[in-house]
Amino acid sequence: MASPRDLPLPETPRLAGNIVWFARALRRAGLVIGPGRVVDAVRAVQAAGFTARTDFYWTLHACFVSRPEQRATFDQVFRLYWRDPRYLEHMMAMLMPTVRGVQEERRARPAETRAAEAILDGAHRDDPPPGEGSEDADPLIEIDAARTMSDEERLRTLDFEQMSVEEMARAKRMIARLSLPVRPLRSRRTGPAPHGGARPDWPRTMRRALRQGGEIARFETRSPRLRWPNLVAICDISGSMSSYSRAVLHFLHAVANRKGAGWAQVHAFTFGTRLTDISRHLRRRDVDAALAAAGAQAQDWEGGTRIGDCLASFNRDWSRRVMGSGAVVLLITDGLDRGDPATLDAAMERLHLSARQVVWLNPLLRFDAFAPRAQGVAVMLRHVDSFRAGHDIASLEGLARALADPDDTGERGRMLGML
Repeated sequence: MASPRDLPLPETPRLAGNIVWFARALRRAGLVIGPGRVVDAVRAVQAAGFTARTDFYWTLHACFVSRPEQRATFDQVFRLYWRDPRYLEHMMAMLMPTVRGVQEERRARPAETRAAEAILDGAHRDDPPPGEGSEDADPLIEIDAARTMSDEERLRTLDFEQMSVEEMARAKRMIARLSLPVRPLRSRRTGPAPHGGARPDWPRTMRRALRQGGEIARFETRSPRLRWPNLVAICDISGSMSSYSRAVLHFLHAVANRKGAGWAQVHAFTFGTRLTDISRHLRRRDVDAALAAAGAQAQDWEGGTRIGDCLASFNRDWSRRVMGSGAVVLLITDGLDRGDPATLDAAMERLHLSARQVVWLNPLLRFDAFAPRAQGVAVMLRHVDSFRAGHDIASLEGLARALADPDDTGERGRMLGML
């Protein structure tokens, strides 16, 4: 990567205008920048001078970057906007779904793709479509799409595994808007009820009477307090679940960072051949950086599956820490276990007893002919409260409705009838 001192200084005299457009590119890439910061940046460059390339870089950095996770985005947009030719070519290549050889180039960092989309919005390197630029091309056929399904509606029911790079990016933006509301639980502990409760509070009633000369003006009451449960997600990241797990983790990141969602805490674990706690990574505000950090910690992405051993590890090491307050467990896996069925049965039974509700999301339910023939699926079905599909955005929306209805079992009853 080129350093700031290697970049040529712009020769245009319209420096203030360039800084304004640079701030707009940063805003499109996700940085929170208002007019006040733009004015400060122009004044700071005027005060610091425009003679040293490194000084110019760090002057704008000081004005526009306020969080550590924004540094990578600023760095990429700076090199693109102030015309680093090598980096511009790299960003254009990242926006295209190309076929690479055995020696792959380095993967994009979390902020690089968003920086490329912010700068190169509308720029494509595709060939012109048929009917344009050639006399011999086929005539352009116009189709009336007034009655067809909208793109957003089609994307809701499109399988995650069948999405292109562009469709997956749009799906992630739709997932970020989803919510997962939950009803509060009635605690055994009680608190004062200012508007009347179910139980009389004699101590408070007598204390109030003593302050009023021994006369009881009204009876104080108490009612059960409300508390919010924990959300515990255990996500399969084996080879058959990779694309679905990434989409679900985007959904969990949105739930964990949405204020007023209702959940006391959101805990997330990934497993393939071993269990990994990624809860702290989902608390980062930048979703790309959060999932990149989670992927770096979980070393068993797209590997084998040992569901029973990983759930037993969760019950042994984490159950007492995260399963309090009537936790709701989301189990995201296809159920294709390679381990001992007896270990899986014992681990699922322990998990079910520790949770208030266990909801299993299985992308294999997208097939109409799906049946619980696999031994792991048959064992797990007996220890879940709800069995639902988890292969598209519509199924994630249905999950919210399922949690709101405690009697919802999804496809569990129908699947048990096939055993």
